[in-house]
Amino acid sequence: MSVPSLADMRKEYSADGLVEADAGDDPFALFHRWFEQAVTAGLHEPNAFVLATATADSFPSARLVLLKALDDRGFTFFTNYDSRKGRELKTNPCVALVFPWHALERQVRVEGMIEVVTAAESDDYFANRPLGSRLGAWASAQSDIIPDRAYLEQRHAELMAQYPDGNVPRPPNWGGYRVLPCVFEFWQGRPSRLHDRIRFTLERDTTWTRQRLSP
Repeated sequence: MSVPSLADMRKEYSADGLVEADAGDDPFALFHRWFEQAVTAGLHEPNAFVLATATADSFPSARLVLLKALDDRGFTFFTNYDSRKGRELKTNPCVALVFPWHALERQVRVEGMIEVVTAAESDDYFANRPLGSRLGAWASAQSDIIPDRAYLEQRHAELMAQYPDGNVPRPPNWGGYRVLPCVFEFWQGRPSRLHDRIRFTLERDTTWTRQRLSP
């Protein structure tokens, strides 16, 4: 089977549309609705999103992470505070998110600022993680260079022996971040590349301004 050229890889989008009346005035409400539809459609890991961070001198990096809480304050995920993204967030709290829901011909972009969640929130989430994940949070000095896979597995085995009862405390350098959005952009694929793009921008009075963008 021959692989088509990249220039010939294209798809005609026609699943749905997004008009202002359906978008409403509250981007959180629209996000909740689209997220529920992604879950109902059986998308693989609909809570996975691309998180883009940057250094203090604006050099970017991006990776996939998992959304673990969502409310009207923002989007919460958990990680190692000493990881590359954690180090970048300490010096530059500006972030961008992308939820790529390809099967629904949709994506949602979010821009905002980071805040560290409370220790109680991190404790509650950590306590409900599977045992292997709790041990892994201690075993992995995330983003650090290690000699080989065996080093990581040995560290995990040592921790299993250290906590035979499964009562694993949360590492002090592990916890949650909340993204406080100031911009949402909802993208819906449409035929002939005339896609729908609806942007919400947070104003100083905490209201949202809705605008349509050219595709």
